[in-house]
Amino acid sequence: MFKLSKMVSLTMAIILVLPLLGACSSNETSQTSSTPNNTQASAGGDTTESSEDKTGIGWKDHAHEKVKFSWYLNFSWFPNQWGVDATSQYITEKTGVDIEFIVPAGNEAEKMNSMLASDTLPDIITLGWWENQVNTMIEGDLVYALDELAEQYDAYFFEVADSAKLGWYAKEDGHTYGYPNASFTPSDYEKYDTIFSNETFLVRKDMYEAIGSPDMSTPDGFLQALRDAKDMYPTINSQPIIPFGLQEFTEIGNSSIDNMLPNFLAIPKAKEGQLYDRLSDPEMMQWLKTLRQAYSEGLIADDVLIDKRVQMEEKIAQGRYFCMLYQGQDALAPIKSLYAEDPNKQYIAIDGPKNMKGDDHTLGATGIAGWTLTLISKNCKHPDRAIQFFSYMMSEEGQHDIYFGSPESYETVDGKDVFKPEVLELMNTERAAFDQQYGAENTFWMFMDLAMQSQWNPDLTEPVKQFKEWTLPYVQWMGEFDDIDPLGGSDLGTENLKIDNKWGQILPQLIMAESEEAFDALMNDFYSYRKKHRYDEIIALQQEKLNKNKDKLGLN
Repeated sequence: MFKLSKMVSLTMAIILVLPLLGACSSNETSQTSSTPNNTQASAGGDTTESSEDKTGIGWKDHAHEKVKFSWYLNFSWFPNQWGVDATSQYITEKTGVDIEFIVPAGNEAEKMNSMLASDTLPDIITLGWWENQVNTMIEGDLVYALDELAEQYDAYFFEVADSAKLGWYAKEDGHTYGYPNASFTPSDYEKYDTIFSNETFLVRKDMYEAIGSPDMSTPDGFLQALRDAKDMYPTINSQPIIPFGLQEFTEIGNSSIDNMLPNFLAIPKAKEGQLYDRLSDPEMMQWLKTLRQAYSEGLIADDVLIDKRVQMEEKIAQGRYFCMLYQGQDALAPIKSLYAEDPNKQYIAIDGPKNMKGDDHTLGATGIAGWTLTLISKNCKHPDRAIQFFSYMMSEEGQHDIYFGSPESYETVDGKDVFKPEVLELMNTERAAFDQQYGAENTFWMFMDLAMQSQWNPDLTEPVKQFKEWTLPYVQWMGEFDDIDPLGGSDLGTENLKIDNKWGQILPQLIMAESEEAFDALMNDFYSYRKKHRYDEIIALQQEKLNKNKDKLGLN
């Protein structure tokens, strides 16, 4: 998982901790006697623990004290609430922490900016690491340094926190203010052999085999396969076939084209240590012109240029796409739905676009930056309990709980914990119902450590097994390129955003261009535009940040 707007859309949510007796929110009256310097229980008289009762693990020592946190998730699509399912109920019973989620009803940026302007940040905040508001909160002294809270209230934090992740997110003052989820360190790639890429070129297996299982790695082979599929299957369930699909187009481009396509073409992000302009690479230009040709022949539908993820998932579930350059995990639910309806309509991964030499793909997977960051607001009245809860969630015990849920959802078979058959069946067939009933398998993903959890993963089954395992030979570490853009709000950050927005405007025009000459004119206009907007200075800053990232990771 990865900067969603530019990497893998990955898009996700917010935790608000609703306790029975205590309150950590600034707008709630605390009903516990717990303060950062007080360890008494919240109810039932004086139950102060003796030193013999202490474990040295903060969340265990204070589990009898009820506390409430408000937890904001900067993802409007997050559907779940704490306390409904068995997992969240189990965690509250175990830790004394209850959670209430706050999720924006509409535009995430507007909600975050409104809370910042009014100084109404909830106790805990989870948002994408790339969001401008991360630095706004840190520079505005609105969030705690996690290492300072841990030194004061919870030494256990340093036992469970990954030092590489803390170092990656350490600011110039030496402190770390947020902790990532879905983060993989370079050592994880050496340790685990099941780190998949989310980048896939998917085809509907029955259609693909019906047209002769052609090689689609060359521009000519790709175009001919689209023509053949459209000729053989003009309609799917009385709806027009969509020969080729992509991730949704956004204000700054399309991740299938901007990130995935050059990875499939094995175009490096840097050459001899220096950043490389993949967008001007001849291989990239050839394939962009191939997409232009596909559109001119009606092989890329107008829907592809305007559909959002909801509409795309509906069409994937209907099996209307012949092939897609798409993030497999993002399409998981509709792909499973289609497969459950008819196993013959399985989407499988095959070799997608390749460069002229036929080099293997170089697919990206999540780096050390991960997906989201979670921070503790200085509006939180009980930061001691918050950092202790962080430690619990980051620990192996916490990871086991958010993965397997309560004991009712799993059993031990041959010494290994596994989901009970009926639980696994529900998870694989009706994910929304699974989340509501069991709340396991990262329903609450804010601290998920996918590398640690890999020890518990069940064996992959179809339709997921094939396209996940297909990526394994091609996965490459690219984490050093995370977080190298200029800071949002800075002069160069503003210029970089202008360039991104210009690309977002011009990319659909390139695909719809009436001729190659019109295509070339548009590209030249874009190159001129970005040069006028300090592109050379932006690249110089990105190079500086890349070099620092390599130093952090010991890659120089």
